[in-house]
Amino acid sequence: MTPANLQFMCGFLRKRSGLVIAADKAYLIESRLNPVARRLGYASIDGMIETLRAMRSPTLEVAVVEAMTTNESTFFRDRLPFERLKVSILPRLLSARAETKRLNIWCAAASTGQEPYSIAIILKEMEAQLRGWRIDILGTDISAGVIEKAKAGIYTQFEVQRGLPIQQLVRNFTQEGEIWRLDAGIRAMVQFRQFNLLDDFAGLGTFDIIFCRNVLIYFDRETKTQVLDRIAKAMAPDGALLLGAAETIIGLTESLRFMQGERGIYEPVNQAAERSSPPRAAVG
Repeated sequence: MTPANLQFMCGFLRKRSGLVIAADKAYLIESRLNPVARRLGYASIDGMIETLRAMRSPTLEVAVVEAMTTNESTFFRDRLPFERLKVSILPRLLSARAETKRLNIWCAAASTGQEPYSIAIILKEMEAQLRGWRIDILGTDISAGVIEKAKAGIYTQFEVQRGLPIQQLVRNFTQEGEIWRLDAGIRAMVQFRQFNLLDDFAGLGTFDIIFCRNVLIYFDRETKTQVLDRIAKAMAPDGALLLGAAETIIGLTESLRFMQGERGIYEPVNQAAERSSPPRAAVG
């Protein structure tokens, strides 16, 4: 790959997906894009990039971005966020929404679906408590390919044994030869759509709980701030945001703050202000 094409690719990927790749990571671009170039009939990766530079080809652009996107995911990844969801976040919000009986949950960068389906499994286990409730789970990802895999709810033996306890596996999946198919009822609890975190959030709605885990680490500082500020605007005033273990809001945004007593969970500042402000004196 020529230096000019490397520079172009770094800029292209940052603009289209927020992905930041340093110039010394040329091997990463080459290792992921060489198979794409071969599949699309190009003699070399440089030939494919020259086409990308010379003409606007949505199909080629999507193929390149999807090849460069990391789609690592497991069921109940890191465990702690899902434990806090079950024992802390959900009980608080269920109490606060007792009249409306409605919750909206968003999993950004949902990859192949393990994260939103893990949430759905937790909710199914609370089925008796949630009778009469409407809980919508939205899973989004920049990659159309992984969204289609997520919708199918079909996983390999390797994928289901990563983070999924055996009791939950046999209760919620059916083995079909070498693959495991997720229960149709749990699949129906999650809606998936393709979405780029660099785009406008206006059409998504307002969410009580947002999982945006292990994606900000791939963005530069400016993009992290922009995404976090948009997330804050998409949250209910008493909503909760869960980030990855290696991610933080420190020094990035004033729209969010740590939720008191919780690790790795954040809330909008308007809610934080209500908790910290003294009661107003009566007037008149």
